[in-house]
Amino acid sequence: MLSIPLRAVALALLIHTLWGGNPVAVKLSIEAFPPMWTAFYRFLIGVLCVGAFAVATGVRVWPERGEWPALVAIALLFTVQIGLMNVGFGMTTGAVGAVVIATNPLFGALFSHFLVPDDRLRPLRALGLAVAFVGTATAILAGRAPGGDGVVAGLGLVEAGSMILLVSAALLGLRLAISGRVLRRIHETRVAVWQMLLSLPLFWVAGMLGEPVRWERATAGPVLGLLFQGVVIAGIAFVINFALMRRHPPSIIVSFNFVSPVAGVLLAAWILGESPSAGLLLGMILVAVGLVLVTWRGTRAIGSSPGGPGR
Repeated sequence: MLSIPLRAVALALLIHTLWGGNPVAVKLSIEAFPPMWTAFYRFLIGVLCVGAFAVATGVRVWPERGEWPALVAIALLFTVQIGLMNVGFGMTTGAVGAVVIATNPLFGALFSHFLVPDDRLRPLRALGLAVAFVGTATAILAGRAPGGDGVVAGLGLVEAGSMILLVSAALLGLRLAISGRVLRRIHETRVAVWQMLLSLPLFWVAGMLGEPVRWERATAGPVLGLLFQGVVIAGIAFVINFALMRRHPPSIIVSFNFVSPVAGVLLAAWILGESPSAGLLLGMILVAVGLVLVTWRGTRAIGSSPGGPGR
């Protein structure tokens, strides 16, 4: 018998599938909007969506004086993590990107072991970490282009992008672990709003100093990719995740994380026309299995955090 209603299972599967599609959406949007502008416009849209949700549900958005230091720290970590993520997605394939960024709960579990007193890393979860990281290495190696993909610091472009994404996944895991502590005293909607809002001027400056928007390429694909990130990922997925976390045990909801890398690989094949190799599929399966083991009877620190805007 299911421990949560079938409708909640369907919604959990839906939001994790949507998160799996985020690398594909970023790949589409950066054709016209470079990584920092993609982040700027995504979170401009996202903060309006989540802000509207906060007003509709009566959640106070303006922080108390003692909340500002934590919110600023999380926003800075959020900005760096998202910036690296978008750059990494631009350098690698959608399928490899989906698998690598999906490792963030693994890092969250690892950091929570040290940062959250009641969230220790037990043998089963440690095994999950090992399995998933073997899968990540397999996916990265399988995603290597046969040649001519450019070189960055001695690495092929895909490998360099994957390394950047792995750093971003680690920072996201760290942010989730830190958020697990912060959310015990600050409402998660307020955290989500301010991490996006405070990041906007930083992404704007980075965009102005970097590559300009290529408006002539702003066709249906890039625009829809941007809207998907802002409205669906940073907005709707957050609201659905918020509702599920309020009504059902977070440890159960977060256990559906394994869907994200699978959905990402399949969507990259469908929308971007990528052909995943046998090695990439093996890596995807290992990461998914590792996520299941890590989130088995999951963690409050990871499960209670507003995952949507930061993926």
